[in-house]
Amino acid sequence: MDGGSGRGRLIAAGAVCAALTMALHTWIPNAVLNLGSLFQTFLPWAGLSVPVLLVAAAVRRSRLAAAATLAPVIVWGCLFGGTLADKRSEPSGGAHLTVVSHNVDEANPDPAGTARALAASGADVLALEEMSPKATPVYERELAAAYPYRSDTLGVRLWSKHPLSGVEAVPIMPWTRAVRATVETPGGPVAVFATHLASVRVTPDAGFTTARRNDAARRLAEAVRAEPLARVVVMGDLNGTVEDSALRPVTSGLTSAQRAAGAGFGFTWPASFPVVRIDQILVKGMDVTSSWTLPATGSDHLPVAATLRL
Repeated sequence: MDGGSGRGRLIAAGAVCAALTMALHTWIPNAVLNLGSLFQTFLPWAGLSVPVLLVAAAVRRSRLAAAATLAPVIVWGCLFGGTLADKRSEPSGGAHLTVVSHNVDEANPDPAGTARALAASGADVLALEEMSPKATPVYERELAAAYPYRSDTLGVRLWSKHPLSGVEAVPIMPWTRAVRATVETPGGPVAVFATHLASVRVTPDAGFTTARRNDAARRLAEAVRAEPLARVVVMGDLNGTVEDSALRPVTSGLTSAQRAAGAGFGFTWPASFPVVRIDQILVKGMDVTSSWTLPATGSDHLPVAATLRL
């Protein structure tokens, strides 16, 4: 039965529009309120249109509408079906490097506990963002035993079990929001970039404001492209997802650790109920064997981790 054929056709048209919007998400322009970046940021959640459409089809008792709902199901599955699979594997043979990135939150009420949790991860390299001057000595004290090497940059810092060389701030903003260092691992040198791109906002009048973030991303991308080492890790709070085409200057040419060897979406923010992954680990010249999120700390972000085969 297909009661209310006109209404059924309207629901079917909505299903086709939902499918096309997901399929063509990279073509959504940012000319108006940066709607393209906003939609791409929350792209996985576009799948919620499916149950809404199915309920509407059931209420209207429309076979046409129900059948049309298959279109967004298929598109969402093509986009994210592989993401849901568990692609993690245990490191075996050869040298490996485990890295962790965490926006520790300058308002973190328990920096000592956060530092101890990060040290307990066993990572070889830590990239910490949003470190306040007040909390920095706490991290230095708590991490000193496990991580004898560190950068002395402001705001964004690296800690390492292996020697660091060539440490320098990367000028992506007027103040330090990125640092680059060579990690002298047993498997050879690896260039590591730790970064915290500018924050974004959603407001009724300006929409999704990303101009400062996008400019910082372009500057970071220039530094990464100029990197002479073959093996590169870029990690930190990008304030955007790998689906956001505005971040393509950084993400192109690099592999998302979560996409390559994660399980699920690996959402990181907000920590209390994560809905987006804006904390990233991106690599070049290495295979990713595993990617995951660590348990919540006192921060509003979850830490992210990955193990790389050198």
